Amino acid sequence: MAQISASSTVQLSPDINIWQSLKYAISASSGFQSWQLESNDQVKGLRLEQQVQIYLRETLETLAY
Repeated sequence: MAQISASSTVQLSPDINIWQSLKYAISASSGFQSWQLESNDQVKGLRLEQQVQIYLRETLETLAY
């Protein structure tokens, strides 16, 4: 089993801060808000982080076509 050193944990902090900022910026965007209005009740019941992840996945899948 791999062990994580204290220095590795410290390096994750900036990534977490970036993700938090991105998550809130995405959730404030008009595209996300429109997607959220069109979403079903099951998606609306999820945490914001999960909603953003689904939104990004669906957006990337759409762009891939």
